[in-house]
Amino acid sequence: MIRLRWLLPLLSLAGAAQAITIAAAADLRSAMDEIVADYRGLHPNDAVSVVYGSSGKLDAQIRQGAPYDLFFSADIAYPQALAKDGLAGSAAQPYAVGSLVIWSSERDVSRWTLADLAGNSIGKIAIANPEHAPYGKRAEEALRRTGVWEKVESQLVYGENIAQTLQFAQTGAAQVGIVARSLVLGLDSAHRGTWAEIPDSLHSPLVQGWVITTRGGKNDTARRFSEFATGPRARRILSKFGFSAPPAPGGK
Repeated sequence: MIRLRWLLPLLSLAGAAQAITIAAAADLRSAMDEIVADYRGLHPNDAVSVVYGSSGKLDAQIRQGAPYDLFFSADIAYPQALAKDGLAGSAAQPYAVGSLVIWSSERDVSRWTLADLAGNSIGKIAIANPEHAPYGKRAEEALRRTGVWEKVESQLVYGENIAQTLQFAQTGAAQVGIVARSLVLGLDSAHRGTWAEIPDSLHSPLVQGWVITTRGGKNDTARRFSEFATGPRARRILSKFGFSAPPAPGGK
């Protein structure tokens, strides 16, 4: 009994050392929740928590010392910049490519293009804030490329991240949203509304990337999770939520 009491504090410390916190882009919420649940089934002693937000704000938090061990961004440019600036414990690597859709719970937008946003007596249109949300930046690019931006700019409402953008469209704060396909596919069928894909050719690619932060560089759980999150089981989950496979090394 004495020996057991002596071991318990050490076991507790060992368990605490395995804990990680992941900073993840809001478009990953449905997929990452499932990936984490799958991971926990294989590694029940590893404590994993996830904080969701816009990639730009999560990047800023990491630079200010936020206790994140891994960063899964909606734009690989953020992890690449962290690695370049000496704030990463690994190289930045791609894990998926995201897609944008026009979505509504009020109207049938299944045959819409971006041009229809300017001609259907719509009230408000929700997009993520282009200043710090990659999906918002790509939405602005697509709207400008199709000549629609100037026509609808006064109707735009901005979500802090892509999940809040979808929420605006769900609750009626906006009648239509330009959102991540992954979040739409994460809705239950009764509340999935209607949606139409926005051609990837209208905006720069949504290549999403991850990196282990400096804080997570010596954490075995961070490395285990990153290997799992880029392995075949996680790829199947990402595919289920509409993500495409990342480009091969060299872009081929």
